[in-house]
Amino acid sequence: MAEHKHGSMDIRGHEKTFAGFIRTGTWVVGIAIAVLIFLALANS
Repeated sequence: MAEHKHGSMDIRGHEKTFAGFIRTGTWVVGIAIAVLIFLALANS
């Protein structure tokens, strides 16, 4: 079995995926808030 060196793994792909996940989540939350505001204004 190969020896594991702590901190030697290339995580650039993981970091890019996580950044994309956070960016998408931010957009989804912003759109959801905008829809809720629109519905509140349209029903008043």
